Amino acid sequence: MDGMLSQDEINALLSGMSSNDSSGSATDSGDRLTPEEEDALGEVSNISMGTAATTLSTLLNQKVNITTPKVSYMDWNELASEYEKPCVLMHISYIEGLDGNNVLVLKEDDVKIITDLMMGGPGNISEEPLSELHLSAIGEAMNQMMGSASTSMSSLLSRKIDITPPTADLVDMTDEGNYIKPDFLDGTFVKVSFSMQIGDLIDSEIMQLYPLSFAKELYQMFASDPSAAAGGANVTPSEPEPTPAPAPAASPTPAPAPAAATAPAPGQPMAGDMSQQMGYGQPMMGYPQQPMMGYPPQQMYMPPQQNVNVQQAAFTPFNPDLVAITGKENINLIMDVPLEVTVELGRTHKSISDILEFAPGTIVELNKIAGEPIDVLVNGKYVAKGEVVVIEESFGVRITEVIK
Repeated sequence: MDGMLSQDEINALLSGMSSNDSSGSATDSGDRLTPEEEDALGEVSNISMGTAATTLSTLLNQKVNITTPKVSYMDWNELASEYEKPCVLMHISYIEGLDGNNVLVLKEDDVKIITDLMMGGPGNISEEPLSELHLSAIGEAMNQMMGSASTSMSSLLSRKIDITPPTADLVDMTDEGNYIKPDFLDGTFVKVSFSMQIGDLIDSEIMQLYPLSFAKELYQMFASDPSAAAGGANVTPSEPEPTPAPAPAASPTPAPAPAAATAPAPGQPMAGDMSQQMGYGQPMMGYPQQPMMGYPPQQMYMPPQQNVNVQQAAFTPFNPDLVAITGKENINLIMDVPLEVTVELGRTHKSISDILEFAPGTIVELNKIAGEPIDVLVNGKYVAKGEVVVIEESFGVRITEVIK
């Protein structure tokens, strides 16, 4: 009543603060990345997801725009509060170049639209729940997307990066069910979120979840490679050493030595600029577009010259009499060659649904009128017309006209 706290109230407040500090792993300074590590992770994600967006655009035949990554931290409970509906979790493991895994999170409706586009539809949202067919289709799409993203990371980090095919799981965050989540999702993890737009159909968010240890490993690789840390900018290809040519021979003139590769003019893309080769012309918001790495122009291998004796070609004199002899027809040489003779009664066109309804007793109407001559084909070539006759117990054809 006098505005003073009692000792019991002070103790209760102190115990509550200490409890929050001990239980909230997100407040631990060890569960954070340094600003440099966050920037490196954002840059790697920016480049890899830019490549993935190009792949997805080709796959869906739609314009795909994935904007600036945002790096933050969360735990499973916070993730569950953001995604109340079932969502699709794509588990991706690295098997070469990196040691770790990450999880890609997609909303249920976004998966329905993407899979409908992949199956040739207009991108409708079905009222039916996601089936194994949807999960298989989105798994294939993510496999191609993350495969191209791994290729970009390989170029960025100067090492081969390979992944396992992503596995797709439909998960209700509030009721995990049979989903066995990766160990790193039990604690605090890094969330890299992107805004994704697919034509006029999707304007949503996707996210990648990384273990803290994996994010730090990415930073170590990123920082240890000067070209990666610089985003690949202003990297001038070294001039290749010219292959020494052997002593020129007396008769032939030695070929001039190939010109050494020169650095590109300022403001012009280098010959090996991967961003130009793969069509990444538009910068992503928030991150200036830089070429991934500088690659020297491709040099054609020129084998050393050899001393060879070059002479004019000599041909047998032209003999007109020989042509006259060989030009005579000798059809007897091919008289025994067998040919396939086909008699065509008529033709028609049917749809697959009509053909599937065929049954004994079905009548198929042809394009020939009763009594009209039938076609005779030899090795598929139309050669004559005829009429059907009966010879004892067999059908035959009487030739009525030979096509010249």
